[in-house]
Amino acid sequence: MPLTAVVVDDEELARRELRYLIERVGGIDVIAEASNGLEAVQTIRTHVPDAVFIDVQMPGLDGFAVLKQLLDEKSIRMPEVVFATAFDQYAVRAFEVNAIDYLLKPFEQKRVAAAMDKVRGRRAAESASSAETTIEPVPQASAEERLESLLKLLQQQAEAVREPRARSGKVVVRAAQRLLLADQRDICFAAIDEGTISVVTPTLEGSSNVRTLEELSDQLDPDTFWRAHRSFLVNIQHIREVVPWFKSSYLLRMDDRKHTEIPVARAQVKRLRELFNL
Repeated sequence: MPLTAVVVDDEELARRELRYLIERVGGIDVIAEASNGLEAVQTIRTHVPDAVFIDVQMPGLDGFAVLKQLLDEKSIRMPEVVFATAFDQYAVRAFEVNAIDYLLKPFEQKRVAAAMDKVRGRRAAESASSAETTIEPVPQASAEERLESLLKLLQQQAEAVREPRARSGKVVVRAAQRLLLADQRDICFAAIDEGTISVVTPTLEGSSNVRTLEELSDQLDPDTFWRAHRSFLVNIQHIREVVPWFKSSYLLRMDDRKHTEIPVARAQVKRLRELFNL
């Protein structure tokens, strides 16, 4: 008998895409959807699904608040939780530590299938441990215990992120066998490709010695730099043109020498419209 799932996201296109990918893999039936946090709580109460695929960032009651509210209601059987997020930041690392899966937007079929395998594996393990058997089952943390641990870790991480961090205003860029110091105000964008971080200004292009865009972002002004796409971190002051693209998506044409065009991830279109009142 297939397991059941609820998909929660405030963007209809994201819900539709995730539902399609889940159903394409098979073995888990999407029995309901919710478009916001409050609706998610009621839907989970009503359907008691085996799993919930839930967006982290939603207006009002976000994904974490939904889980906290469900945890406070001891009578509800907690589903296995797969978070969906557009940002591969501290929260994603917390998901990994706590053995709760996550999906980065835009969704990939392979990652959705892997998350579903984890859901099925956990439910099978819980069913086996509750059945009568002569073999002593291996103790496993309950969904509630895993989520409680996750929420505590997220709170600690959030407090650490809120602490003031020293920023020199300069970024080291390796170019032509030299280590140059670029003022962050001059950086047009940074990109990652096959593990290498490229930094581009109007006058130079080189590589950074950091390993991820998250590490680079920590050195930069969060009010100026925006993660428009999983592979790109852009300086909004250096966006020359917003170009409408297909299926209500956009490209950002930057003011570097090549006038590089950067795609805006579907999950970031809302933020783009907020930035420029589109």
